[in-house]
This record gives sequence, structure tokens and C-alpha cells, in this order.
Amino acid sequence: MAKKPLIHFVGIGGAGMSALAQIHAMDGGPATGSDRDFDRGRGAGLKSRLEALGVRLFPQDGSALTSGTELVVLSTAIEDSNPEIAAAKALGVPLMHRSEFLARHVAEMRTIAVTGTSGKSTVVAMIFEILEAAGRGPSVITGGALIALQARGLTGNAFRGKSDILVVEADESDGSLVNYKPAVGVFLNLTKDHLEVSALREIFLKFRAHVATALVNADDRALDGIRADATFGLSSGSVRAEGLELSAGGSRFRVKDVPFTLPVPGRHNAENALAAIAACVNEGVPLADCARGLASFQGVARRFQSLGTARGVEVVDDFAHNPAKIAATLVAARLRGRRTLAVYQPHGFAPTRHLKNELIAAFAEGLRPDDRLWLPDLYYVGGTASKDISSNDVVAPLKAKGLHAFHVPDRAAIAGLIAAEAREGDLVIVMGARDPSLSDFARDILKALKS
Repeated sequence: MAKKPLIHFVGIGGAGMSALAQIHAMDGGPATGSDRDFDRGRGAGLKSRLEALGVRLFPQDGSALTSGTELVVLSTAIEDSNPEIAAAKALGVPLMHRSEFLARHVAEMRTIAVTGTSGKSTVVAMIFEILEAAGRGPSVITGGALIALQARGLTGNAFRGKSDILVVEADESDGSLVNYKPAVGVFLNLTKDHLEVSALREIFLKFRAHVATALVNADDRALDGIRADATFGLSSGSVRAEGLELSAGGSRFRVKDVPFTLPVPGRHNAENALAAIAACVNEGVPLADCARGLASFQGVARRFQSLGTARGVEVVDDFAHNPAKIAATLVAARLRGRRTLAVYQPHGFAPTRHLKNELIAAFAEGLRPDDRLWLPDLYYVGGTASKDISSNDVVAPLKAKGLHAFHVPDRAAIAGLIAAEAREGDLVIVMGARDPSLSDFARDILKALKS
């Protein structure tokens, strides 16, 4: 076996970067990494799991790079002024974007790449768990941690299986998915997110040109024009659901008279399951095996993940951060609680500014008159940004509509406010992305309820 190169991963704490580093280490490759969050004392759990795989971690000051470093992998979030970039250039070490490095894996294996503005991580996890249950030995590289993999002591967003099948999340946020040439592309949906719909559509069309077999959501009119080899959907498509029944704990439906029971809630998750079923049927997995794999689906961390109940109040941790995801999560919450007590932490000044009107509309539509919403200050990781928007720019219009929405700058204060407000039968849901401490904050709310 050829010797694996020593690779340095800049921003290794990010979901996509940590997955790539893990796969490289699981393949027997030497790896180093750095992350600003680690330097600030955050992400201790991820740091220890990476080190357990043999990844050596350094401060993000360029000190990790030596004459033995053969490649530096970085993401769009890394600025040209970063000291790691300067060190790489000084040593003559090649730089490669995260998507280009992932593209190598995509090209080398039979890859199923899942794209769309919502649901990617969940569908990737569903496909992986079905293929594993069917004995196909898949690998996975994704942005969300699979609870089933965490139960094995892994970080959860990467795994190296025994076969040549790889399931990946193809991120549209920076257009990098056009670098991938997978055997199968799964197109979930298309809504305004990091970019306008028109720009995202062009990216999807370019990606489609690189895909050998395309599976497309027939229910999403925004995907019309994406040439499909097969389709799926709740109400239309070659793989579609019949007799859908939604409940607080999940859903039931049939596909071609085969019954499915899905143990994660929400109409959007039933739709996610149809995408996963279509992908696995395309790989020759019988529908009965798909049903068996989904019946034991353990879910993805921070995707409507229940952390427990205190005083008859359930606390849920959720990754929802764009308008479509927030809307779907609030609809699912209605099945679980008499009232929804929601916390949403916006991330980044540019994304919040770009989506402000859509965020306001999602909350205005999704919140009931008795529900509550708290927004702390924006989560900001550093770098250059125009700080000309705040959480109050989302809250004020909601208040004007008569909704119970509040801007509480200090996030820690929200736990006590919720504990004082909560009544038996309520559902507390914490929403937001990027900030690794959000799950701990959700647990703090549960502790406050208990005390």
C-alpha cells in the first residue's frame, strides 16, 4: 500500500473539515490540524476524539507546518491573512480547498452525493444506515453527526466502511459541489439560503452535468428542469409515500405496499426518508430492507434531538438555521407540545442580513399566539464582517405582529426566563448553527427546569 501523505487541516473543528481529517486518519494517513475554537478552549470533546484517531492538533499560528507537510486543506471560511496560509506559502506546501479534497474521494469511490438547501445531513444518515443494515459496508462523509456512530465512540460525521460505496453531503453554500462527479446525485429541494434561488439553481444545473444518475424530488417545483433519471416525493414521483400518518414520535407510510415506520418526527423527515429510499433502491436494496433500516434509524445530532424532560416540559436541540428549516421544525414542534418555547441564535452578520425578511416570515407563520421566542445576540466567530444588523432586527417586526418575541443579548439569561415561563406540556426547542456550545446551552435549560 502506498504511503499516505501528511496533511494539515485548517479549521479542523468545522463539521466538513473534521470529517475529511477523520477519513484520512481512518485510512491510515498522518494528519495535523488547527482551529480557532480549540485555541479559545472550545470543542474539547471533538478535540479529544480527533486526537484518539491519531490527529495531532496545534494552535492556529502556522507552527504545525513543517518541511514534512505535503498538503494543506482549507475551507472558504479561512482568510488569506490566516497565519497557516502564510506558513504554507513560505514552505512551498500546496493548498487545496476542502471541496477539491472531498472530490478526490468522490471520484475514487461509488459515491452517492446528496444536495439541497435543507435535509442533506439527515438524508445522508438515512442512506448510510439503510446500506449498513443491508450489509453493503458504506462509508460516509457528512456535516451532521450520526447518533448511531456516536454510540460507537466516534465523532459521528465520518466512517470508513469495507466497500467502495461512499455517501456524502454535497454543500451548495459556496458552490463547491460543482467540483464533484458522483455516480449518483440526490436533489432534495431548492430555497433561498446562502444565495438567491436563481444563483443556486445555476449551481445545481452545473452539478447535474457531472452526475451519472440523478434522483430528483418531484414535489419541489423549484427543481423543475433538473433532468431526472428517477424521482421521489411524498405525493409524486416513482418512489412516493401512500397513507402518510404523522405523530408526535414519527410517521408511518407505505411505498408500493411496503409499510414504513419512521422514528423521527415531522413531515419533512418523511420527505427525507423518501429521498433515502429512492437512493437505496437505485443501489438494488429491496424496499423491505429499506423499511428495516429506517425503522431503527437513530437520527442525527441536533436534528430535533430530544435531550430529556423536566416538570413535564421536553427540551429539544435542533440545527435549524435557515427559513425553510425553521419553518419545518416549528411545524414538527406543534405535534409535540401544547406551546413552543423557542430559542433561535442567528449566526453571522452577512447570513442574517441576507435572510432577514425570510426569517421574520418563517417565525410569523410558524409561531402560534401563545408560543414564545427568544433571540440572543448573533454568534460571531471572527473575521471581517459589517456588523450592521442585530437580533433585534428580527424580533421587532415579530413584536409588531403581536407575537411574543424577545431579544435577550446575554444568552445565559434565557435559561432562567424559560424555566420561569414553562408549563407542563410545553416544548422547548433551541435552534441555530455553527456554535458548538448550543447543545450545552440546551442542556442548561433542562437543568434550569429541573431546579
